[in-house]
Amino acid sequence: MWSYDKRLQYPVNIKNPDPQTAKIVITQLGGPDGEIGAAMRYLNQRYAMPYKEGKAILTDIGTEELAHQEMIAAIVYQLTRNLTPEQIKEGGFDAYFVDHTTGIYPQSAAGIPFSASALQSKGDPITDLFEDLAAEQKARTTYDNLLRLIDNPDVREPLKFLRAREIVHFQRFGDALRVVQDHLDSKNYYAFNPAVDLRKSPRKTAASAETDTTEKSE
Repeated sequence: MWSYDKRLQYPVNIKNPDPQTAKIVITQLGGPDGEIGAAMRYLNQRYAMPYKEGKAILTDIGTEELAHQEMIAAIVYQLTRNLTPEQIKEGGFDAYFVDHTTGIYPQSAAGIPFSASALQSKGDPITDLFEDLAAEQKARTTYDNLLRLIDNPDVREPLKFLRAREIVHFQRFGDALRVVQDHLDSKNYYAFNPAVDLRKSPRKTAASAETDTTEKSE
């Protein structure tokens, strides 16, 4: 259960509209490395996380990604409000405008709508956390690319804040990975799926299945 605080995590106050900038910033809403995908990835992965510390980290970061989604939406909204038809055409925002007016629609900078196919929830904490570490680095790189292209300080400052948070998230997922590894065999972290194989059941682990196959071949 969440409680909503009626303010952005970091203030967004953009003075001048700029549809051209909105076209690229929107990728961090619905693009392949955007905030919607991040929130959905982490909040769903937590169900397969068997350790409370790891589950808490996934919940915390997934919740914060919802706040980041709101920030990106606010940036896009402020960059496109009160546009004239001339500004829409000059900024290359006409194709978006025809489909969505200036409503906030999750898509990439290339105009591809948000898709859950860009994320994974594998049900294996080790696998999922490595995906999460990579996801945070890809998001950080996307923010780097946006900052290379955008000069407006009203847009740059919230993007710099979001970039910094991606680095913090990367570090926290590293902590979560160590939590999981501390519960496993240090000689082979990949012998088990701790979400499945450590339960009290007759189900074979990947390691035991491999042993059975070897014994039969002999």
